[in-house]
Amino acid sequence: MDFAKVPTRAWFATLALGCFGLVAVGLELQALFRLAPCPLCIFQRLLYLVIGVVGLLGFALPAGRMLWTGLGGILALGGFSVAAYQSWMQAFPELATECGYADPNAIERLVDWLGMQYPGLFLATGFCTSRDWVFLDLSMANWSMLVFAGIVGFLVLLGLRRS
Repeated sequence: MDFAKVPTRAWFATLALGCFGLVAVGLELQALFRLAPCPLCIFQRLLYLVIGVVGLLGFALPAGRMLWTGLGGILALGGFSVAAYQSWMQAFPELATECGYADPNAIERLVDWLGMQYPGLFLATGFCTSRDWVFLDLSMANWSMLVFAGIVGFLVLLGLRRS
């Protein structure tokens, strides 16, 4: 397939739908398996939502492709870092000192505030070291790390393609 022929708006629509779809799947898994999301899980959910909004902005204003691509890439790299940190916490829980075990950091305070405003979407009740849901021997944090890496790759391709 020649990616140069795919309209820029279609790329951004795919990004937005993919991110919003991931949040919907995460909420459904949370309800179905009675999962208790941790502050880092909720922060990743927030990043997916914000990247989805960036996708909508790119869809509405495709002339700013490089701005939206760069912003989405920075957010996805941040999400990758958070998911990688949570994956490390799950691999070495005895070394983890944050996310429910110490004074709240900035992410935890933001998540707490969002959880009070919109509990159905942002309430964090779990611990970051818990591996409550595993599929193909990968935790939700591991999968999220892979998805954020995929978003970065997707946005690199979008940024490199010709208008």
